[in-house]
Amino acid sequence: MDPTGRTGGPRPAEGAPDGFWLTAAIQLSRSCPPSSTAFSVGAVVVSAQGQLLAEGYSRRDDPHDHAEEVAFRGIDPEDPRLREATVYTSLEPCSSRASRPRSCTELILSTPVPRVVLAWREPALFVDCDGAERLTAAGRTVVERPDLAEGVREVNAHLLN
Repeated sequence: MDPTGRTGGPRPAEGAPDGFWLTAAIQLSRSCPPSSTAFSVGAVVVSAQGQLLAEGYSRRDDPHDHAEEVAFRGIDPEDPRLREATVYTSLEPCSSRASRPRSCTELILSTPVPRVVLAWREPALFVDCDGAERLTAAGRTVVERPDLAEGVREVNAHLLN
């Protein structure tokens, strides 16, 4: 659900629409159970028409869940809307992880989703992440919105002090 409690919003596009949906992802990250060993992340998958297709946040169903992983569990991988969808994630998709066989970057690359919008690059606290670079190298559009990164840092302040 988006920050207003609806299941739809503006069509994904750079500027205000991206800010709207990325804010929704950041709000979801506030629902994460606390952890001293992992970031709190929220993710939403939005159709080209502005329909919320799926959402997730870290540790929602399992202590090892990542936000993008939870979101993609909520949508049929054959859904044709994924070909024009955007993934909004509060933190750069992970490029390696110990708790699951595939990283969130690999998960996104296994879908036809062409566009990823993130607020904050993952700091090298747990791993040296290069998810944005891998997505870009694979031909996906990656948009960074550092103007919204402060909200992500706030949610994860317990890890950064």
